Amino acid sequence: MENGHTTNAAERVQQSKRALRHELAEGALFTDQYQLTMAQLYFERDLHERPAQFDHFFRNNPDYGSHQAGFCVAAGLEWLLDWIDAARFTEAVLAPLRAQVDASGAPVFSDSFCNWLADIGSFESLSIEAVPEGRVVHPGAPMTVVRGPLAVAQLLETALLNQLNFQTLIATKASRVAEASRGRPVLEFGLRRSAEFGANAATRAALVGGAEASSNVGASYLMGLNPRGTHAHSMVQAFMALGEGELGAFRAYADSYPDGCLLLVDTIDTLGSGVPNAITVFEELRAKGHEPVGIRLDSGDLAYLAIQSALQLDAAGFDDVGIVLSSSLDELLIFQILAQIDSEAPRYGLDPARLVARLSMGVGSKLTASEGHPYLDGVYKLVSIEQDGESKPAIKVSDTPAKTPNPGDKSLYRIYDARGRSTADLLTIADADAPSGDAEIELRHPTQPNTRRRLAPDDVSEIEPLLTDVVVDGSRVAEPAPLDELRARRVRDIERLDPGVRRLVNPHRYHVSLSTDLFDLKQSLVETALRG
Repeated sequence: MENGHTTNAAERVQQSKRALRHELAEGALFTDQYQLTMAQLYFERDLHERPAQFDHFFRNNPDYGSHQAGFCVAAGLEWLLDWIDAARFTEAVLAPLRAQVDASGAPVFSDSFCNWLADIGSFESLSIEAVPEGRVVHPGAPMTVVRGPLAVAQLLETALLNQLNFQTLIATKASRVAEASRGRPVLEFGLRRSAEFGANAATRAALVGGAEASSNVGASYLMGLNPRGTHAHSMVQAFMALGEGELGAFRAYADSYPDGCLLLVDTIDTLGSGVPNAITVFEELRAKGHEPVGIRLDSGDLAYLAIQSALQLDAAGFDDVGIVLSSSLDELLIFQILAQIDSEAPRYGLDPARLVARLSMGVGSKLTASEGHPYLDGVYKLVSIEQDGESKPAIKVSDTPAKTPNPGDKSLYRIYDARGRSTADLLTIADADAPSGDAEIELRHPTQPNTRRRLAPDDVSEIEPLLTDVVVDGSRVAEPAPLDELRARRVRDIERLDPGVRRLVNPHRYHVSLSTDLFDLKQSLVETALRG
């Protein structure tokens, strides 16, 4: 009994530590110090409850070095809203704030400020508009708009940027991999080399962005999918060490999973033993009434090996068996592999289209780490604040004009040309008349006064508002969209992009423009700020 009590007490201590770690590191204090110091300053100056608006947007599409993105895919909003629902300024959260002292030993955060945090308790005073998850988004256009008390909206910045920037980054990479794969299934395998539990966010974003499935078991179940995968080289090595060889390993796997048999064939000699041994096992499976799933190629010249493996499989009567390609794949390598198959397969009497149709792509760390561009430069900027009952536009002036945000409360529209393709995103002053296809629309460059474009009514087939309410006065206005809907949004938007914007290398620049009224307002505020 004593041991039982001791064990239970130790378990309770560990549970308490885990709960506190979660509450401190992942709850309301999942933020930067300067968010709290600014919030206290607003509190001390009686500005903390003044209505304000912040815009979240990103400045540039990812540039991976040898290839570049022409667009991004919005992701992460549902998990951000879940975090907002759960984050609370409890006494356990406030205790370390109350205890923090500066170099002189004085409290950094006053009791009155901490008591105010305890009183508000959460982020329920905020309202949020956003471009829905899965939609294509472009630099300079607000993805998320946060309205509410200045200090509360300020405190949301870090968590919002952390969650929306990362998932948007990975969803964008996944969409490019899916594009390069010509519609063939993409399987996300990046869990083992991802950033700790951030791997779950990466898996979710990859599934939104274009991956069909993932090897990440828990995250797959969370998204309503079955996880996918095969065995590792270690299984074959174990059977080899025990004297049963590669064939024995394949037979064991087939015995355990007769209707899900996908064999990794490159542990010894892909074409000399791996594929022949797989064919032997496939024949045995078929004789028992089962059909094999396929083989996986994880090293070497994947295009050449896919062709030669297909020849062996076809000769044995397995021309419908799948071939999974993996090994440090990204969108550019997949593009090159498929181009090589297009060129070389006919030399061996193979139809390249039929071979490509049986391929799947296993993509790991290069996807979940967004190799080549590991962060999205999303920012969160104050664009208006209330004074004397009136919303005043706010401006930040930068020596780099592209870093000067677009001020004030705005509306965001997507304009489709006569072909039905998206041709520009247009920002307007919120209370101005919405753009109409019945009149000419003038598009102004955000920073270049002499660069403008005019669209005649015949040039426009549709004008679509993009921002939608997701939280109103702290309450969600809709249930989270299922994964299928998020994916369908992405597919529709990408199909309506100009082919030049979709290019994997040196894509055409998509235009995010300002209305003339908003451009004039921005220039006026910049000039006033520079005059001091």
